[in-house]
Amino acid sequence: MPTDSRLRRYLVCEPRYFDVQYAINPWMSLDAPVDTARARLQWQTLIDTYRAYGHAVETVKPVAGLPDMVFAANAALVLGGRVFGSSFHAPERRPESAEYESWFKAAGHDVHHPESLCEGEGDLVPAGGLILAGTGFRTSRAAHAEVQEFFGVPTISLQLVDPYFYHLDTALFALDDTGGADGATIAYYPGAFSAGSREVLERLFPRAVLATRDDAMAFGLNSVSDGRHVFIAPQATHLIDQLTHEGYVPVPVDLSEFHKAGGGIKCCTQEVRS
Repeated sequence: MPTDSRLRRYLVCEPRYFDVQYAINPWMSLDAPVDTARARLQWQTLIDTYRAYGHAVETVKPVAGLPDMVFAANAALVLGGRVFGSSFHAPERRPESAEYESWFKAAGHDVHHPESLCEGEGDLVPAGGLILAGTGFRTSRAAHAEVQEFFGVPTISLQLVDPYFYHLDTALFALDDTGGADGATIAYYPGAFSAGSREVLERLFPRAVLATRDDAMAFGLNSVSDGRHVFIAPQATHLIDQLTHEGYVPVPVDLSEFHKAGGGIKCCTQEVRS
C-alpha cells in the first residue's frame, strides 16, 4: 500500500532546443519529426502538474546544440545533497554533463564526475534503501561499484536485455523510495531483464507491481511517484488500473512527443534529494 505523499524537489530543463537530430536508441528516427510546439506545451503541462501537487521545480538553462538536454534525469543521481554526475555513452550527449554539473556546483552541492560510463537516474533508481542499477546498453557495471563507494548505499546490478528499454527508468520505477524492500515499492516490466536479474527483483520486491510489455512500450514505467501520486503516461492503461487497485493515485500526463526520442515523464525529471 502507498505511503503518504512527500513533497519533492525536481530539476528540469526547458525543451527549447528539443528535437530528434540523430538516432542513438530504437525510438529515434529522423523520419518521424517532432512537433516542437506541442512538445513545449506537453512539457509545460508536466511542470504545472508538479507544482499543482505542491512539488518544487527548478530549471537549468537549455543549451543550443544539445537537443536531449531536456532529459534531466540522465544528468545525475542526487542523494543526501550529494551529486553523482554523468558520463554519457553517446558522444552527442557528453557536453550535457558539464552544464548540469555547473548548475549543481553553483547550487552548493558536492559533485562527483564518474570515471566510468554512467547516465544518472536513467540507470540508477533509489528504492527500499537500495540503489537499483541498470546496465547492458548505457551505464557500465564499473559505474555501479563507483556509485556504491560514493554514496555508501548497497547498489544492485540489473542486466537489461531489450534495446527498447535501454535505460532502467524505461523498465522500472520506484513507487516509494523510502519504504522497506519487502513491500510493493516498485513497478517493472520483467521482460526487460535477464533471467538472473528477474530473480533478484522477485526476491527483493515480492509484492512489486508487474507491468505488461504494452504498458512499458507506452512509457508507463517512465513514471514519477511522490509516494502516493504517480505521474504517468495516459497510454499505459493497464498499469494505471493496477496502480489504482494498489491504492495509488495515477495522474496522467501526456509526453508523447518526447517518446519519439525515447523519453517520457521520468526522463524529463531529475529529483534533488536533500
